Amino acid sequence: MKTFKFKKIDAFATVNSEGNPAGYIWPGPKSDISESEMLQIAKELKGYVNEVGYIFQTSENEFDLKYYSSEREVDFCGHATIAIMYDLIKNNLHLQKFDKLIINTNRGTLDVENRIETEDSVYIMSPEPFKQDALPLLKDIAKNLRIKETDISLDFPISIINAGLSTLIVPIKDMDSILKITPGLNELKEFCISSQIDIIEVFTADVFNKANNYRVRVFAPTFGYIEDPATGSGNSSFGYYLINNGLWDNGTIQIEQNGFRDKYNIVKLQKQTDNKHNERVLFGGAAITRLEGTYNLYK
Repeated sequence: MKTFKFKKIDAFATVNSEGNPAGYIWPGPKSDISESEMLQIAKELKGYVNEVGYIFQTSENEFDLKYYSSEREVDFCGHATIAIMYDLIKNNLHLQKFDKLIINTNRGTLDVENRIETEDSVYIMSPEPFKQDALPLLKDIAKNLRIKETDISLDFPISIINAGLSTLIVPIKDMDSILKITPGLNELKEFCISSQIDIIEVFTADVFNKANNYRVRVFAPTFGYIEDPATGSGNSSFGYYLINNGLWDNGTIQIEQNGFRDKYNIVKLQKQTDNKHNERVLFGGAAITRLEGTYNLYK
């Protein structure tokens, strides 16, 4: 048996919403845990958390992060990153002295901005984006989401952008149309795999709270579950979509996310120029620790 420090943390939670659950394990040295053991823990936690993040400290303010769903390793998981880094900084006075921390992921080295004192949040710079040109047909998108083709808005383009995960972005006419989407897990998984995408994000500018900019829902069947209630990587891709289509001038974008009309999670997006003079999207939020203790892994 191996024993690890474990927390269950809900990222992007608000007083009115449950956020997105992530498992958080700090094994110590990388030699303490294998890739097969990381996957085994994620499988054992299926249905309790959506992904499990593993953190390894490499220097005073630098960390390596690995992510696993019950199905496979995940290149980048935004909500788990928010959960882990918020909890880590919030509970470590030494780390609170740093304005920025560094994380190394399968999608590159990223900055973490410590805004605990000013906003009770952390902001993560998203991975560099790239666009996929081959798009599925509109009729196939509608069929697999189990909606009418007329529910899809023609005012904005359908795109695939990867800013951590390959994300199919689909504009929907209004909130009623978004809230009624009920796809099937297996058929949507097959569609995503055949279309070479990780997740599907649907969006509308029709919002419950007029202080927010967009309502989105994210479907993630390739990771073993149907819906992601609050996501960093998918919304980072959406942020680049907004930039590419001239829909984001300045300031913070506030996003309502999930399938509940008035009990939504909040994800915030901001823009920043990186050291290569490229415009990058940052996603931010806070998290709530629901459970902590030890995880016993039996071989």
